[in-house]
Amino acid sequence: MNDSAVLLITCPDQKGLVAAVSGELYRFGANIIHADQHQDHDAGLFFMRVEWALGSESKQAFDIQAFSEAFAPIAKRYNMDSQLHVSAIRPRVAVFVSQHLHCFADLLHRHQMGELECDIALAISNHTDGEALAKFYGIPFHHVPLAAANKAEGEARQFGLLEAAGVELIVLARYMQILSPEFVRRYPSGVINVHHSFLPAFIGARPYHAAHKRGVKLIGATSHYVTEELDDGPIIEQDVARVSHRDQVEDLIAKGRDLERVVLSRAVKWHLDRRILRYGNKTVIFD
Repeated sequence: MNDSAVLLITCPDQKGLVAAVSGELYRFGANIIHADQHQDHDAGLFFMRVEWALGSESKQAFDIQAFSEAFAPIAKRYNMDSQLHVSAIRPRVAVFVSQHLHCFADLLHRHQMGELECDIALAISNHTDGEALAKFYGIPFHHVPLAAANKAEGEARQFGLLEAAGVELIVLARYMQILSPEFVRRYPSGVINVHHSFLPAFIGARPYHAAHKRGVKLIGATSHYVTEELDDGPIIEQDVARVSHRDQVEDLIAKGRDLERVVLSRAVKWHLDRRILRYGNKTVIFD
């Protein structure tokens, strides 16, 4: 993603799409470093991701503004829903966390190591457990208590913090609160959650207990975009681990923590790298 641009396209499937996109990029002298496409034949939709270098001191710089203006008529002609992103503009991210800190710690560490191309602008929590961890990584931490009686007030304070920080993406790192419909509507396709279950099985707050009671042989974790329907948003990533009759609830929880960390970090990275296209209740993930 260093010094590059990414174009994401969703549109009705039709002839000439690849030629139209690649031809315009060629006309502007783009050096394409990644291109991938997908057709959903049942839905009649076409998806595409193209990434190209923007140039450097030794090469002629790519005029991203001129390309954007020239591409607009093409997008209109083919009824494209297109997104143009530049890697130099780093997304600003907020991490929401409660008392389970393993996903929070993992994200902060990966960010410090340079694995996540973003700026973590702040952390918000309804508990104070993660404050010391945020301070260690130099992330501003805000404690916003939430209860049924003051949820609207608490979310209003959260909105103010998010807007002041210019946040684009919100990551729920085991944030054990249900977001209000208003919250979700403010950030469409902008909130990623990790659920400690292989959805759609075992939704809700205690999936490991439900899995143990059911006697499953596999447990999983799921990262997904948040919608107004609880644990029903478009799935981004999932992973599983084998368990047996010998494993108690505590064992499932311990094994599940590793899954939760991995699937959440992958989902966040793919979102930041502009590799995800959402349509309906599904996603296309470009590798």
